[in-house]
Amino acid sequence: MLYDVPCLQDKKNNFLTKEYLIHYTFVPMVYYAIGTMSGSSMDGLDIVYCKFEEVGGRWAYHILNADCIEFSNEWKQKLQNITGISAKDLLLTHTAFGHWMGHAINDFISKNTLEHKVHLIGSHGHTVFHEPALGMTFQMGDGASIAAITRLPVVSDLRNMDVALGGQGAPIVPIGEKLLWNDFAYFLNIGGISNITIYQNGEHFAFDVCPANRVLNLLSNELGKSYDDKGLSASEGKVNEDLLFELNDLEYYKKSFPKSLANEYGADVLFGIIQKYTISTEDKLCTVCEHIAFQIGAVCEADSSGGMRKMLISGGGALNEYLISRIRHYVSSKQIEVVIPDADLIQYKEALIMALIAVLRWREEVNVLSSVSGSARNSIGGALWMGQD
Repeated sequence: MLYDVPCLQDKKNNFLTKEYLIHYTFVPMVYYAIGTMSGSSMDGLDIVYCKFEEVGGRWAYHILNADCIEFSNEWKQKLQNITGISAKDLLLTHTAFGHWMGHAINDFISKNTLEHKVHLIGSHGHTVFHEPALGMTFQMGDGASIAAITRLPVVSDLRNMDVALGGQGAPIVPIGEKLLWNDFAYFLNIGGISNITIYQNGEHFAFDVCPANRVLNLLSNELGKSYDDKGLSASEGKVNEDLLFELNDLEYYKKSFPKSLANEYGADVLFGIIQKYTISTEDKLCTVCEHIAFQIGAVCEADSSGGMRKMLISGGGALNEYLISRIRHYVSSKQIEVVIPDADLIQYKEALIMALIAVLRWREEVNVLSSVSGSARNSIGGALWMGQD
C-alpha cells in the first residue's frame, strides 16, 4: 500500500511525506479490509470483506463478500450469562471468543478465496459491559487472539479511547456515515438497540434511541420463534395504551444526548415491565413496535424550510415491515422520507463501518467524533495488533 512508503520525491527532489500523499494529491488510496460485528440481538457474527477507495478526501466503498456466522447454542448461552461469572472466567472467555472469531474469519477467507487479499481486520467484539459514566466499556473477543489466528493486523477495542476521554463511547458509526454517505439527514440502525445519527447544521449528532430487536426477539421466543418475521405477529396484535405509556415514560427518554444504553437495558428493564402485563404476546409485540416507532419519531424534527429529507434505515429491524410502517407514520409528518437500502447494507452496514474505522486507525486519522459521543475531543480509537511475522 502506498501509505506504507515513508516518503517519496517529486521531480524537483522535494520530499513528499505520506501525509502529503494522502491529503493533498489525487492518488487513489485503496484498502481491502474485513469488518466484524456482534450485536446485542445475538444473531451471530457479521463478517464483511470490503474495498475502500479514498481520493482527495472522498471515500467510496464496495461490499465484496459478506456472511453472518450463527452462534452455537453454547456460545449464545455463554454470551447471555457472561456478566455473572468471575473476573478470571471473564478473561478466559474473552480469549476463547477471540480464538473462535479468528477461526471464523479464517473460514470466511478460505470460503471466498481471499488469501493474501486482506490488508487488515476491524473487530468490534461483543459488548459485555458499557458503563461510560464509570469510565469503562468492555467488548468480548480478544484482538490479540484474532491477530494470532489470522496472521493479519487487527484493530479492536474501538470504543475505549473515547470513553477514556469522557465520552459515551457510542455510537461510533457516525464517522462512517459522514464519510460514505452525504445525502441523508438521518441514519437509523435498528439492531438489539436502535440508534440514530442526525446531520444538522454541518454537525453529526448521534445517540441510542431505545431497545429494539433484543426485546422483540425475547417476546418472539414465547411464540416459539427466534424473531418476528416481517413483524407479522406484531401486526396481529393491538396496542395496550397503559403499557405504551409506561414504556414511553422511562427516565432515559428524558435525558438529553449524548447518551447511550447498555445491552442489558432492554432485557432487564423493558422486558421486566412488559412481563407485568397479562396480555397476549402479539399485543406485547405490537405495543413494543409502537413504542420504538414513537421514540424514533420523537427525536426527529421537521425542517424549518419545509423541505423533504431522507432517513436511511439499516439493521435487522429494517426487515420488520410492520415496524417500518409505524416509523413511517411518525416521521412522514416531519417531511422525512424513509429509505430501505439493499439487503447487504441492511444487515452489514455496521460491520462495514468497523472495517472503515480500522482503516482510519491504520492511517492514524480521527475515527470517533466527539460531537456524537460527548468526549473532550475527536480521537483515533482502537488497539492495533500486528498478526504477521
